[in-house]
Order: sequence, then C-alpha cells, then structure tokens
Amino acid sequence: MARVGVVADLHSVLLFIYVYELNGQRDELKKFKEYIDRVSVPLSQHYYPFYDRLLRLHFKFDDIDSAAKLVDDIYFHWGSHPLKQNTDLTRPCLVPIGSPYLLEALKNQVVFELLRKDSLFHVNGDGDDDELIVLKDGNLILTSKGLAQLIVKFKKSERIGDLSKLLTAIEQKSGNTQDDSICCDVIHACVYSGFLETAHDILDDMEIANVSIPEKTYMLLLNAYCREKMPKEAEALAKQIKRAALVVDPSDETIVSDCLRGVINGSGVNLTAPTSNRQSELTVHLIRETRKDDTALSRVYVLNSSIYFFCKAKMLEDARKIYKKMQAINIQPTVQTFAYLIQAYSSLEDYREITFLWGDIKRYMVRGRSLVHRDLYELLLINFLRGGYFERVLEILGLMKDHGMYADRWLYRDEFLRRHKNLYRKLKATDARTEAQRSRIEHVKAFRMWVRNN
Repeated sequence: MARVGVVADLHSVLLFIYVYELNGQRDELKKFKEYIDRVSVPLSQHYYPFYDRLLRLHFKFDDIDSAAKLVDDIYFHWGSHPLKQNTDLTRPCLVPIGSPYLLEALKNQVVFELLRKDSLFHVNGDGDDDELIVLKDGNLILTSKGLAQLIVKFKKSERIGDLSKLLTAIEQKSGNTQDDSICCDVIHACVYSGFLETAHDILDDMEIANVSIPEKTYMLLLNAYCREKMPKEAEALAKQIKRAALVVDPSDETIVSDCLRGVINGSGVNLTAPTSNRQSELTVHLIRETRKDDTALSRVYVLNSSIYFFCKAKMLEDARKIYKKMQAINIQPTVQTFAYLIQAYSSLEDYREITFLWGDIKRYMVRGRSLVHRDLYELLLINFLRGGYFERVLEILGLMKDHGMYADRWLYRDEFLRRHKNLYRKLKATDARTEAQRSRIEHVKAFRMWVRNN
C-alpha cells in the first residue's frame, strides 16, 4: 500500500493491527496510538481491538510499565475522545513502516476518520474468552483474562504496591458498589488461588487509600489463613478487623473467635465458594496464567524486535549477531525470526545465505521443534526458485505436500519462466560433465514436471 500510494481506512488499520500483533511487531503497532486516541466517538468504538492487541504485546514483551500505562489510559482517558470528527484525521496521515529514522523508510497513508460504506463490523460488547480488553456500555474495560495477566505480571515482578495503586485508582474513578468492586474481585480471586500474601497486601493498600472494603472480604481472608494453619497472619488480620470496627454483630465476633481457636487447635475451616461469576472467572484465569512460564517467550519477542529493526535497516551483520545470540542462549528462533532474515537477504539477492538458514530450520525440525508454516515455506520456495536452488525447491514442495499445504503452481511457474526459462532446456542428464551438473539437470527437469502435472 505504501509503494502504490493506496490510502488506508479504519478497516485497513484493523488488518494492520492484527498482522502486527501476530508477528510481534509492537513498535509498529504503537505508532497508531497517538492517532487512534484522537478519533471521534462515532468511530472510536471500532478501534477497541487496537488496545486489546497492544496490551497483548506489552505482556508478551514483559513490559509491565507500558501495560499499566495502557490500562490507565483505557480507564481514565478513553472518555476524552471528541464528539465530532477530528479534521486532522480526515486527511491522510503518514505513518512510517519500520524506524522513521531510516533513509528509505516507507510510509503508509492512513485516514483514521474514514470508514468506507462497504465495510462491515461486529462490535463485540462482551468479548470472548481470548480477549483482554472489551467494549462494554461505551467504555473499555479489562476482561477477567486481561486482569489475571496483569496481576500475574505484577506479582512476578514483586510490584504488588504498584498494582494496588492502579486498582484503587480505577476503583475510585468507577465509583462501583462493593458488590462490583474490582479490588474486592482481585482480593477474592487471590485468596481462592492461594495467593494469601498478595491478597493481604492489596487489602492493606486499599485501607491506606481509604477505599471501602466489605466485611466479607476480611472474613474470607481470615478463613483462608485459618484453613492454611497460619496463626500469626490470622491473629494479625483479626486485630486489623477489630481496628476497622467491622465486627459489630455478635455472631461475627463468634466466627472470628472460632476461626482463631480452630487454627490454634489445628483444625481447618472450609473456604466458601466464589460469590459471583466475575470472581469465578478471574480465579480460573489467575490459576491458568500463573501456571504459564512465558519468560523465554518474552525474550523471543524482544530479540525478534531487534532483528526486525536491523533487517529493515539492511544491517544484516547486526541482525545475524542477534540471531546467533538466540542460538547461544538456547532460545529457539520462531517463524518470524527466520522470515525477517529471509526477507532481508532476499532484498539483497543473497540467496546463498538463505540456504544456510534453511539448514538451521531443518536442524530445529529434526529436534522436534515446530517450524511448519505455509508462509515460511512459500517465502523459502520463491527465494530458492529465484536463486536457482532447485534441489531445495523440490525439498520444500515435498514438505508442503506432506503437510497438506497448497502450492501455487502458477506463481512458481511464472517466476521460473521469468528467470530460468531456457535453463537446461536442450540438455539431458547424460550430457552433464560433472555429477553436480547431472543432479542439477534432473532437479530442473523434476520441477518442470511438477509444474506440468499440478
């Protein structure tokens, strides 16, 4: 689009967003934010997937500060979209592809306030199980999965205090009742998930921020301490409850006493089930996200981002160093890693280097690492065809056939005719002077047969 001057509209931007997120290109995605934040209210609702995808990438890059800033934006600044069209965004805006500091940087023309009449959108108000941010009642909110990932990231970074500040700020702005309290939902989910220390820390921070905490939240945590036979923590919380003057009913006083007596005597207390669907969903997602180990994945995204930058800048030596670093620290390159490198070498017509990458890919596949991807195979195939590596061409065609992948015969036929139309046309294998030439003639002949028969 950038090369032919096609102007992108809202629909195109959403396609860009999904492609960038799929390929882990966070820097490319972030370039849209300053524009999307200023889109008028009628169209802003269509852009909510942008915030969802950007948050995903912040998590994948293990960038907690950026994730927290984005959550802050959606709760505190989403409502500041103008009611009328922003005239600046009704004209084409130039959004660079790759680093804007590159001498040959391409720029997409995007009209962010344009939605063509033939475009159809389904705005999902409730979201699905995979979304982190959804649009609900005209506002962007975190889903249970998004909130769970946020909790886990802060917990792993040992920054519960920062999480509490964010949650209490959201709580104070939303003005929800205790039954709809996001802070209480988080505390309850932490208790049900076994993160009692985290739950207590957030509860303490809520008290300091003068956020109202229902009695049942204290009692739930107290019961959990008793159930886990943690007498010191239970006694400290009991004193905290009394200081807060929450226990006014004699029956509640009895419950506290029984709970403390039970933990001292070694008898546990049954933990009540979650009191709402929100708490149940959050608990399920919190347990699921805690079990994930995405440390290596985050490093892959960071390294891939560096490789992408160097490849765009045609700084292949630096890109190669990052690739070698991945291998040295035993981080498996992904499909995107190889795609960036192949495209960079292809732009320089250095097809020999691509054969070395193909060798690495095969070694990873032999070790059981999955790099089976049609786009990657097609990229390799077209470059080997251009470079005249017909043995590799046949090898990849065989793999694509084994995995049930469609190979575009006409595309490869046209490329072959454009570059190798008369190659070995009148030679036979018996005319070859060397074994290597004989083998090459046979491979070219086999490719011609494949083109004719498919």
